[in-house]
Amino acid sequence: MIGFITGRKKFSELTEPEILALAISSEEDDAAIYRTFAARLRAEYPATAAVFDAMAEEEDSHRASLIELFKRRFDGPIPLIRREHVAGYYWRRPVWLVENLDLDSIRAEAARMERDAAEFYERAAKRASDPDTRRLLGDLAAAERKHERRAEELEQAHLSGDVRDEEELVAHRRFVLTWVQPGLAGLMDGSVSTLAPIFATAFATQDTWTTFQVGLAASVGAGISMGFTEAASDDGVISGRGSPVKRGIAAGVMTAVGGLGHALPYLIPDFRLATAIALAVVFVELWAIAWIQNRYMQTPIGRAVFQVVLGGAMVLAAGILIGET
Repeated sequence: MIGFITGRKKFSELTEPEILALAISSEEDDAAIYRTFAARLRAEYPATAAVFDAMAEEEDSHRASLIELFKRRFDGPIPLIRREHVAGYYWRRPVWLVENLDLDSIRAEAARMERDAAEFYERAAKRASDPDTRRLLGDLAAAERKHERRAEELEQAHLSGDVRDEEELVAHRRFVLTWVQPGLAGLMDGSVSTLAPIFATAFATQDTWTTFQVGLAASVGAGISMGFTEAASDDGVISGRGSPVKRGIAAGVMTAVGGLGHALPYLIPDFRLATAIALAVVFVELWAIAWIQNRYMQTPIGRAVFQVVLGGAMVLAAGILIGET
């Protein structure tokens, strides 16, 4: 009944030719995915791309072996059946959701692909009642386990310690340029630039709700502006800074977060308490920025503290003085 409604067969309803045909199409799909990974990584991570090229060739060879097995055991054409035709069969994420992952995530995705296939065949073999079908599923599970071990062997062959370290350095640099640098710039801009309007409003009006509204408007407006500016300023092709969309999101979100940090305390009706908490948040924000600069940008901690804390204190003082005049 379920198969009639969804248009898909249950795995238990497949014949042996269909099971073998499903394995053949799955091997073909996995080879295409590995080639996509290789093309995605070739420019920056050539050694890892070579691993995926070799894994794609392995999938092609296993697919060829399965085709030969089908021809020996069965007459007629190979049935056209794919993963999406079978209910409950293991699935693959669309390539466009995977190809933009970082290096470690892509490697982990490849390991998951091989593990999922092996585990599925092993479970299916235990449920099968026909001896020939059980043996066929066991053979497929063993083949997938060999794929997983072979992937490890290929990685060891192509990724020596120095090569892996070099690729990890490139991946770290891309992470810093795409996420950390624009996010840090946004956090600095949101935290520092909103200090003056928020605290000027606070000390001029001593009205917590008005101060919160000004802080909210300043933070959201700065976040939108910073996000669009970062995304439009550099497409990342020449500079190698990565996707402008990712950088824009990092800069915009962190700008808004930086401003909202010391605006949210003014939701508290008590002006003195709200201001004391807001000042404490500002202190934490500025030291967090200094720590991030030291951790990811290799800025000496003394210089980072001097630049960020002193600059923030000056802006804060200006806002308070303006508000009190």
